[in-house]
Amino acid sequence: MSKWARMNRLFATDGKCFDVAMDHGFFNERSFLTGIEDMERAIGVIVKANPDAVQLSPGQAPLLQKIPGKSKPALVLRTDIANVYGRTLPRHLFSQLTPNPVEQALGLDAACVVVNLLELPDQPELYHQCVDNVCQLKTACDRYGMPLMVEPLVMQANSTNGGYMVDGDIDKILPLVRQAAELGADIIKADPCDHVDDYHLVVEAAGGRPVLPRGGGRASDEEILTRTYGLLQQGASGIVYGRNVIQHPHPARMTQAFMALIHDGANVSKALGILQGE
Repeated sequence: MSKWARMNRLFATDGKCFDVAMDHGFFNERSFLTGIEDMERAIGVIVKANPDAVQLSPGQAPLLQKIPGKSKPALVLRTDIANVYGRTLPRHLFSQLTPNPVEQALGLDAACVVVNLLELPDQPELYHQCVDNVCQLKTACDRYGMPLMVEPLVMQANSTNGGYMVDGDIDKILPLVRQAAELGADIIKADPCDHVDDYHLVVEAAGGRPVLPRGGGRASDEEILTRTYGLLQQGASGIVYGRNVIQHPHPARMTQAFMALIHDGANVSKALGILQGE
């Protein structure tokens, strides 16, 4: 199968994609399990809400693919596991690829694989390992026609708020996004920046690759919907959100609200109405 055939499974006919990230249990952090304690139930709820894709680890992806029918979301397969998300960093940091990740993706009928390009303060060895991971994956992805999503993530110091917190400095985000493109990413999952009106610069840095901003930590309904609307207006090709969906009291309605923003051209007021069941 060609890379473009898989890209067409991932992106709708309007060229947009909403990927619901549910791979958080891969990273050995208790707080990441909120909302996905029962993965089979959680995946079932999201699948019924019908996003374009669901992002999962190799161990949980079969829960998606065993659901019968032709219309379930595409699978985005997580290929690396890292230990960088706690408030206190361990003595040895790693971001390690799973064994034969592209072959695993083929066996699971994935439409895409995803890998981190992490930039943490004062952690050059980790960054180097991520570059090596991307290079290894790129070769295998090209061999098998598998789209490669790279996450160039600029993170705050873990001691500030724990791991996985967005550093929204546009001057840090832009060169890492460009590096992801230079390394051969087909899709870029990037940080949002501090000022949403600057996000067209991130899209420009990606050099024509679709850019899917990540959601980061939980935000209020109005804040996350307003931010998403603004990012789409700046040229984002969709979103990859996890905690703002799976940790929401109404994950299915939140999924539908985001889908309306992405695919139907809804404004924030309309999306809030969907979320509130109107």
